[in-house]
Amino acid sequence: MSAPTRRSRIFNWGRNNLVVIAGLITLAYLILPNIVVMVFSFNKPAGRFNYSWQEFSTDAWKDPCGVADMCGSLSLSLQIALWATIGATVLGSMIAFALVRYRFRARGAVNSLIFLPMAMPEVVMAASLLTLFLNLGAELGFWTILIAHTMFCLSFVVVAVKARVLSMDPRLEEAARDLYAGPVQTFVRVTLPIAAPGIAAGAMLAFALSFDDFIITNFNSGNTVTFPMFVWGSAQRGTPVQINVIGTAMFAIAVLIVAGGQIISGRRKKSALSK
Repeated sequence: MSAPTRRSRIFNWGRNNLVVIAGLITLAYLILPNIVVMVFSFNKPAGRFNYSWQEFSTDAWKDPCGVADMCGSLSLSLQIALWATIGATVLGSMIAFALVRYRFRARGAVNSLIFLPMAMPEVVMAASLLTLFLNLGAELGFWTILIAHTMFCLSFVVVAVKARVLSMDPRLEEAARDLYAGPVQTFVRVTLPIAAPGIAAGAMLAFALSFDDFIITNFNSGNTVTFPMFVWGSAQRGTPVQINVIGTAMFAIAVLIVAGGQIISGRRKKSALSK
């Protein structure tokens, strides 16, 4: 094969797969920081800052709670993220069903207002929530963080669930009612299983946003220290390797959850096709 022909084939292949190549490059760019965090979780820094490679060590993995107050802040962040996820998922799912299935006054305004927390800068929402809590005389701490996170994550859950509900075929519910299923039975056996992927996606997004949030938490935390605030404070004094260990563990858990979901979804599709 001549050189011009080879170059022509390579050019044509690149042009036909341009979107795939761009997607892979973007994915690699997004994953690269996680790989750096993972690599430096096995580092043994010479000083207080874990920014340059010194030597391989597993000491941080053997004692992930070796830094004072780190695991306490991690546990607090997990608790807040869990309860905020539950609250935002329940409320967001009900709001999404109401916006899709029912007609009421100001429905258009509510649809627009749902997007405000997503479009608004976090610092604006954080300041407004702080003003609300101070005017109510609330003591800043665990509960104010939980309420703020629930309100912040609510919009993301509504959008995820609403997209799923809009794609549902109403004839399936009509068929269930024709077969003498009651409203509760129809919802539990037909509507909820179909909407479950959207609800699960909204819940996972809410958990990630709550666990990772710093700005809203910093405004409304008082003396309570969550894991992101602990990381920020540590960066001023020195960055312990255990932070990289926790970050690597969270990243691995997230990848396993997503991979497990894809495997289960693929098996269900194969099972449905075989039937």
